[in-house]
Amino acid sequence: MIVYGIKNCNTVKRSLEWLTKNKIEFEFHDYKSKGITKEKLKGWIKQVGWESLVNKKGTTWRQLDSSAQSKVTNQTNAMALMTEKTGVIKRPLLEEKGKVLTLGFDETEYKKIFL
Repeated sequence: MIVYGIKNCNTVKRSLEWLTKNKIEFEFHDYKSKGITKEKLKGWIKQVGWESLVNKKGTTWRQLDSSAQSKVTNQTNAMALMTEKTGVIKRPLLEEKGKVLTLGFDETEYKKIFL
């Protein structure tokens, strides 16, 4: 399983701590330092929709000017933004064999999936 996120994100930290504590093996992919491919984004969008992937509550989104925010109205523009500013991708995203297991951190959801 791969956990996608940003290492300094508190939600990602809680997720990684939970997985470690429960002895769930994972690989971590920091898309702030390693980036993310358009192909990967397309795969996630097919599964969860671009609207779910754009984190409109995060710092990266809030730092965008209103004209940049207003352009994110479709998959193409959302992908362009997520490729350029990976910090706007909701996190963590847990994936196994190309399948999105969950998006964000919810301990109840994690228990359903892993325990």
